[in-house]
Amino acid sequence: MQKGYKKLEVWKLANEFMILAYKYTKDFPRDEEFGLTSQLRRAVLSIPTNIVEGQASISKKEFLNFLNIANRSLVETEYLLEVACALGYLTKERLEELEKIKSKIGILLNGLIRSLRKLQ
Repeated sequence: MQKGYKKLEVWKLANEFMILAYKYTKDFPRDEEFGLTSQLRRAVLSIPTNIVEGQASISKKEFLNFLNIANRSLVETEYLLEVACALGYLTKERLEELEKIKSKIGILLNGLIRSLRKLQ
């Protein structure tokens, strides 16, 4: 039997996104380990983590709060990926791959937020 969050398509995609971002940040310069690499990893990890925490909430209002945090982390991640590309740490191909996944997550996340707001 799967846990509740594992049934959510948005979590599945956010988890894949996080794993891919972690994989790509392994190629970032060592001197960015405590800078951009760390910041990007925290932001991208925050997306599926907040979905998990929110799904375990006892109220829809609390779930919405966690989903909004996940959404803000998604936007932060988008910016940090653009910075990494501009600095030459991330290829345009990898950025485009991550952007496609990010867009799908955004659509699913916003759809879930809208549906929960209707239920309040």
